[in-house]
Amino acid sequence: QVQLVESGGGLVQAGGSLRLSCAASGDIRVVLTMGWHRQVPGKQRELVAERIIGGGTNYADSVKGRFTISRDNAKNTAYLQMNDLKSEDTALYYCFLYGRAGETHTTQTFWGQGTQVTVSS
Repeated sequence: QVQLVESGGGLVQAGGSLRLSCAASGDIRVVLTMGWHRQVPGKQRELVAERIIGGGTNYADSVKGRFTISRDNAKNTAYLQMNDLKSEDTALYYCFLYGRAGETHTTQTFWGQGTQVTVSS
């Protein structure tokens, strides 16, 4: 129904940068929010950044000032620019889209498969 394909993860040294992309496809009718969560083994998944309809953004306190989320509405693609990366940013990053798809009138959350970000100190 809705597919999210992430790219841009990898291995980077502390202080470096990475840019994640998330391309959404399928019968998407309304996008309310797109963004990323991340998860470290043994810990709960946490919100990293999200961009909501109208352009507002939310960031985890730990990434404010270092990460920037943006979105190309025409392409249904979201980007996460990550600068000044730290070892604690190492995680599996999952893209998500919250909205409506197909003929349903209900909202749901769709998830990507995850992309690994590893920051070496």
